[in-house]
Amino acid sequence: MTKDDQDMTTATPPETDASQGDRIRQGRIDKLTQWRDQGINPYPYTFDKSHGNQELQDKYKDLPTGEETSDVVHVAGRIMAMRNSGMFIDLQDPTGKLQVFCHKENLSEDQLAGVKLLDIGDLIGATGTVRRTPRGELSIKVTDFKLLGKSLLPLPEKFHGLTDVETRYRQRYLDLIMNPESRDTLLKRSLLVTEIRQFMIAKGFIEVETPMLQGIAGGAAAKPFITHHNTLDQDMFLRIAPELYLKRLIVGGLAEKVFEMNRNFRNEGISPRHNPEFTMLELYQAYADYNDMMDLAEELVEAVALKVLGTTEITFGEHTISLKRPWARKTMIGAVLEETGVDFAKIETAEDARKAAKDLGVQVKDNESWGSVVEQVFEVKIEESLIQPIHITDYPRDISPLAKEHRDNPRLVERFETRINGWEVFNAFSELSDPLDQRGRFESQLEAREAGDDEAHQMDEDYVTALEYGMPPTGGMGIGIDRLIMLLTNSANIRDVIAFPTLKVK
Repeated sequence: MTKDDQDMTTATPPETDASQGDRIRQGRIDKLTQWRDQGINPYPYTFDKSHGNQELQDKYKDLPTGEETSDVVHVAGRIMAMRNSGMFIDLQDPTGKLQVFCHKENLSEDQLAGVKLLDIGDLIGATGTVRRTPRGELSIKVTDFKLLGKSLLPLPEKFHGLTDVETRYRQRYLDLIMNPESRDTLLKRSLLVTEIRQFMIAKGFIEVETPMLQGIAGGAAAKPFITHHNTLDQDMFLRIAPELYLKRLIVGGLAEKVFEMNRNFRNEGISPRHNPEFTMLELYQAYADYNDMMDLAEELVEAVALKVLGTTEITFGEHTISLKRPWARKTMIGAVLEETGVDFAKIETAEDARKAAKDLGVQVKDNESWGSVVEQVFEVKIEESLIQPIHITDYPRDISPLAKEHRDNPRLVERFETRINGWEVFNAFSELSDPLDQRGRFESQLEAREAGDDEAHQMDEDYVTALEYGMPPTGGMGIGIDRLIMLLTNSANIRDVIAFPTLKVK
């Protein structure tokens, strides 16, 4: 055997990421054991925290450099950095970071030994006095500390953070620990949702709840998730919309203004703008129409943006978008005519509409209706260019089975969709209240289902029965909360504004 052969047989194999991770974890478990050997519970039950980190930063913002107070505080959070063998610790809580100072002049030998058993990622509580260091950093001079939770796994390396997108969404807890922008986005979501709810209540709407499990997937054209109820021995659907139940409440006279903000489920694609489980606000107002809904949509967004962001001018990607009222309004057929030169109002048959679409380079199926063709031409040729808020109004009747016939044109309905940054954010109707007309619309949808459209609306006999008891003139609107929050937080992916987006199970 040559010397080179000997070197090859005795060389230590390189440590893999997995083996390094196992070694680090074991080292932390060893420290955990040392805590327990001292009779200390490393996962205690409570801690009397007196202040949040940002609260202290605000309270002592005028404390001069080098000054020390006699004020004793109790802070708690996660260790994000340690310097000088733990003398300086950066402690993070949901409001921000704060430095804690662990020095031998203020801590016993046992306490100092405990500092050496701490690791980045551990949760601790610290008691001490408030000071500002000679370098100008607010700090807590620790006189006592308590381990509140031992971290057995190391955090990602701090200078690079957690950048892997898959890990960020699958391990959102780790994303939130490492990425302040993720925390900020989800905190803003909470504020925005709260302000939307308060806006609705201030407008006289009452909040209600309707079934998530439904016997008929109604209220929208979408593919449902199907489940099975064992006791009833019947298939049921996760709701695609709460619309038909909310309008039943209007029929019943529970209130003249109702809303629900909750989850809907649609068994469709996943993309940067689509999550199968999403949050929708739906509202219904008696004695109102779609013009009232346009006004309400503008007022809501302007008010919420001002309250949470302090401005109606937002940045999304490369665009500056003004949310200030009033917003532009344009009919769907008018927008198509303006962009393409084709006036679908003058095209009578579905066959001629399909030919016109193909001449424009828009591919449509041979069984598409006139209204479906108009919508597809709009989506292909115009939709993405609509950056500033605009209400696209007066949709074709044959693609809007729940909207009231347009008072000036029976081929259309009184419906609008609001586009911002090219996205649909609002969808609203003058609600169809004629039960005979509604039955006819449902029957047309059944024909479409039989022809292969599995997103066409099902017949809902009970809803038609409700209408036969009489529903007042009503305006209704649905708001895609996730998309609205994406716009208001400059988030390019819907997964960034949903704490736990839908992911394939590994």
